[in-house]
Amino acid sequence: MAAEGEAQVIPLLTPYKMGNFNLSHRIVLAPLTRQRSYDNVPQSHAVLYYSQRASKGGFLITEATGVSNTAQGLLHTPGIWSKEQVEAWKPIVDAVHAKGATLFCQLWHVGRVSSSAYQPNGEAPISSTDKPLKPQIKNDGNETEHTPPRRLRTDEIPHIVNDFRLAARNAIEAGFDGIEIHGAHGYLHEQFMKDQVNDRTDKYGGSLENRCRFTLEVVEAIANEIGANRVGIRLSPFGDFGESGDSNPKELGLYMANALNKYNILYCHMVEPRMKNVLEVVECPHRLVPMRKAFNGTFIASGGYDRQGGIDAIAQNRADLVAYGRLFLANPDLPKRYAIDAPLNKYNRDTFYTPDPVIGYTDYPFLE
Repeated sequence: MAAEGEAQVIPLLTPYKMGNFNLSHRIVLAPLTRQRSYDNVPQSHAVLYYSQRASKGGFLITEATGVSNTAQGLLHTPGIWSKEQVEAWKPIVDAVHAKGATLFCQLWHVGRVSSSAYQPNGEAPISSTDKPLKPQIKNDGNETEHTPPRRLRTDEIPHIVNDFRLAARNAIEAGFDGIEIHGAHGYLHEQFMKDQVNDRTDKYGGSLENRCRFTLEVVEAIANEIGANRVGIRLSPFGDFGESGDSNPKELGLYMANALNKYNILYCHMVEPRMKNVLEVVECPHRLVPMRKAFNGTFIASGGYDRQGGIDAIAQNRADLVAYGRLFLANPDLPKRYAIDAPLNKYNRDTFYTPDPVIGYTDYPFLE
């Protein structure tokens, strides 16, 4: 309790040193797919979107960004495999840096969560498996059918690792401070890591060590390419997105937390498990504590946090940083609002994934 007349210290708003990056607060912009990168090329309206959410000493992670022309599974998501895409990212990065913030690019491959319509020459999407996904509800609310995937041959997997390495190099060329590997939410990395999906019998399947091999090879390749101090990874061991559950998610999360220490990467970003019932979403924040204790670097938690939840996570040493998605989307000045406990704008789900360059994108009001 602060003494009378003394300003109360809010743990979420205290400085933090993440490797070489001096952060002024613990609030992170989570990676958020917005589907406004027409033809997979970042657009000029993203300059305003990201710079609105940048503040001196802030830390932002971009929306999921494809590492190759086989990586896409949604309309108008950005990539970073071509020279045109690299050049298009540069003014966005520059605008965030002009505000004094740090920006990482999240590198993505959707694997089987795709269809031939998004693949070069109309080919089948690639995955760890040839098991197809059931039809799913897309971001826009419509049902989509996924093309049955093609199982990657063992000798093809190093080429996918190399796609991630080259994308990381491109990100540094574009000016990004580092990259985050998207190893969550049922996409390609989880299609290898999780036993509900991975039915391989080669060195990339079977045991936990084998199932995690691909992701750790990507971590190693990128760390060697751009430096481990510029590498983070996002994981969701407890999630079952895209029919990608695991029979022992705690064991998987702990294995990865410990294995990542070998590479001395900058941070591990894990998504909280959440239980849903009819009336509400109930957070289970203490499920990540063993992984937080096992991992040696910066630990970022995300998944359904509000202001008090973030304060508690920092105060109780359950995380170093807390990533906010929907609330940061709707409140470009979220750190300022949290500092003074100001009211928040409500987000509009109907405009999360629409292609409009303004509405639901850059038109959320600031406190001023």
